[in-house]
Amino acid sequence: MTAAANYSEDSIKTLAWNEHIRRRPGMYIGKLGDGTSPDDGIYILVKEVLDNCIDEFMMGFGKVIDIIINERQVTIRDHGRGIPLGKLVDVASKINTGAKYDSKVFQKSVGLNGVGIKAVNALSSQFIIQSYREGRCKHAEFSGGNLVEERPEEASDKKNGTKVMFVADDTVFGHYRFMFEYVERMCRNYVYLNSGLTINFNGTKFYSSNGLLDLLNENMSSPGLYPIIHLKAEDIELALCHGNQYGEEYYSFVNGQNTTQGGTHLQAFREGIVKVIREFYKKDFDPSDIRTSMIAALSIKVQEPVFESQTKTKLGSKDVGPDGPSVKNFITDFLKKELDNFLHRNSDVAEILLRKIVESEKERKAMAGIKSLARERAKKVSLHNRKLRDCRLHFNSDDDRRYETSIFITEGDSASGSITKSRDVNTQAVFSLKGKPLNSYGLTKKIVYENEEFNLLQAALNIEDGIENIRYNQVIIATDADVDGMHIRLLLITFFLQYFPDLIKNGHLYILQTPLFRVRNKKKTSYCYSDQEREAAIKALGPNPEITRFKGLGEISPDEFKHFINANIRLEPVTLRKADNVAELLEFYMGKNTPERQDFIIDNLRIEEDVVAEK
Repeated sequence: MTAAANYSEDSIKTLAWNEHIRRRPGMYIGKLGDGTSPDDGIYILVKEVLDNCIDEFMMGFGKVIDIIINERQVTIRDHGRGIPLGKLVDVASKINTGAKYDSKVFQKSVGLNGVGIKAVNALSSQFIIQSYREGRCKHAEFSGGNLVEERPEEASDKKNGTKVMFVADDTVFGHYRFMFEYVERMCRNYVYLNSGLTINFNGTKFYSSNGLLDLLNENMSSPGLYPIIHLKAEDIELALCHGNQYGEEYYSFVNGQNTTQGGTHLQAFREGIVKVIREFYKKDFDPSDIRTSMIAALSIKVQEPVFESQTKTKLGSKDVGPDGPSVKNFITDFLKKELDNFLHRNSDVAEILLRKIVESEKERKAMAGIKSLARERAKKVSLHNRKLRDCRLHFNSDDDRRYETSIFITEGDSASGSITKSRDVNTQAVFSLKGKPLNSYGLTKKIVYENEEFNLLQAALNIEDGIENIRYNQVIIATDADVDGMHIRLLLITFFLQYFPDLIKNGHLYILQTPLFRVRNKKKTSYCYSDQEREAAIKALGPNPEITRFKGLGEISPDEFKHFINANIRLEPVTLRKADNVAELLEFYMGKNTPERQDFIIDNLRIEEDVVAEK
């Protein structure tokens, strides 16, 4: 009998709310991940709880939020009004239950659909929620969204507020870890956007008195060409500057939510600033000349915002509110008034900005011919499939799996061949380098188009005009774990830091960790990524196991390689910290061979020798 013949009433299933979330977590939190990417699911869980705390603050209640992460246990406590005690269980476990449907209570809230904290509950092996309100408290505990314990109300001397503790379920998320720098970045963004708010995370205090001005100062890797322009009005704040970096760099927010994928507000800003600049200078500048090397942070507040996904990374709203202007007119009018006034009052800044635009125009025209030839070359190479083995899905699509898309950048036919044969053709692409890349430090962007490898790489990633339409969520450097592989890795990181630093700042660049050893006997095989793991495997497998040292990616067969690039993939993110001065880092490591660098290498070689001697 065919499957179609079995289609009956018994085929129709109704899932419980928590079971639906657990079976389809991507609908609620995007990708799962393992914590190595800032948009992985465990950080979305933290954000969902924090969003409720921020909404309380925005309504004028609770100036302090405390966050503690102890290994996998997350505890978040606000000092707002506290959830009404009689509705505590409903708020945590009934979809479409919440106060945010009442726009008078939460005018410009982030979470509007009553799902967020329920998703945290459903996807946690342990979830405890407590509310303290007017001298009383209520406690409820869940596991996988199922109520485990509900205590009766009791007296309490603790301050009003809500406390949530959860442990993300490893049967859903697999092996994961929290990277504190991602949580710290989240905390910073929240305090930049909420003047007067203090967030304490694992003993570190986050507070900002200058809003987006602080955010831009935090994220600019080198001084701007002029003092940062900082403008504010009701429901909108903007900070912008031009530097010497390539491309455009944006940090956009709606109601305190970091819209990493932009949306209608960011598009309105990019168009609006072109219009205002053209009118101010009375010249029809090309948009790219105005925006090149610009870094900007934009925050707006919208009534009943419409996002394009539950993770709220892209704004879809056309209007700022039911009775308000369009998002485009709201932002354009603000720029026309405030930015135009600023430039009239600050002629020195206006002069510097004009020079920058004219310089960008000259460079663009000088590069036009080179870019045209480079594009044609890239098209021909893609057509013959000599460099890029593409995947079927892409990050700039609307597919549910777009967060899973990645591209492996590797060197040599054998290594790229192994990955190509092992990969998931739907989500994993491979780009094959031809030998070692050029050291691009100190070179102009002209080299990106004249150098075949760099030109084809940026074409494959689709980042020529910025990373807004990048084709892959994860750009993974996959090189051998030897001196040559490390050198290629450094050259590629230098390339991205030089010309596309926002690709790193937005958490797209990773290093693939591959095993150094295979330890096996007749019953079991263990892949080891360090000497410590090798020793542990030898001890676990017993006497005389077979030990193989992998010297290069090409030595690992496709059948084995698939184990390292599937759900068990180990990635190390390339990140930039506040203290990292990109210009100084590149000068020291990739610039001229100085005595200081020679001393650094010698000193670190001695440290390695000491370690070997101790063994």
